[in-house]
Amino acid sequence: MALWREEMQETVLWSEGLRLRHPQLEDYEAWAKLRSASRAHTEPFEPSWAEDELTKSAYKRRLRRYQSDVENGTGYPFFIFRASDDVLLGACNLNNVRRGVLQAADIGYWIGSPYVRKGYARAAVRRVLGHAFSSLRLHRIEAATRIDNEASRMLLMSVGFTPEGVARGYLKIYGEWRDHLKFAILKNDPIR
Repeated sequence: MALWREEMQETVLWSEGLRLRHPQLEDYEAWAKLRSASRAHTEPFEPSWAEDELTKSAYKRRLRRYQSDVENGTGYPFFIFRASDDVLLGACNLNNVRRGVLQAADIGYWIGSPYVRKGYARAAVRRVLGHAFSSLRLHRIEAATRIDNEASRMLLMSVGFTPEGVARGYLKIYGEWRDHLKFAILKNDPIR
């Protein structure tokens, strides 16, 4: 499978000084550098990293998975770039897209440690939600955050997500099954 075939429709989203687009092979060095520099910040909130996590071959495998997700309509990955200088800031992805009677997806995001608490994640989440509800015609977007991740909880609520309760042992994060707070936003809910 070719990486990001030329005939594939490229989606670019613009918002609040940001440009969001699908990851490309040319992003590898910036991605690996930002992920490495941000490891201590992001690792406690993510699945355990593979030993080869930051290698180019692992990145290529990631791109192939993203390609498959987009082609199958089950996922939409976006890297977040600052529009003014094209610096990679993080990522915001729609994952686990379910159609049929549900019309839902999960949203996930990360911002590199040099760029946290500057509004980039909030702007990216808002823009990806707009895309999910308008272009993809989804009805419900779900999010989960570790109970102790106050920054993510506050971000979700500030955008318009509603808390829906605690999911016990929901995700294996940082090597352990952890409880998570579950949130959702519906198409007709206001995005703030």
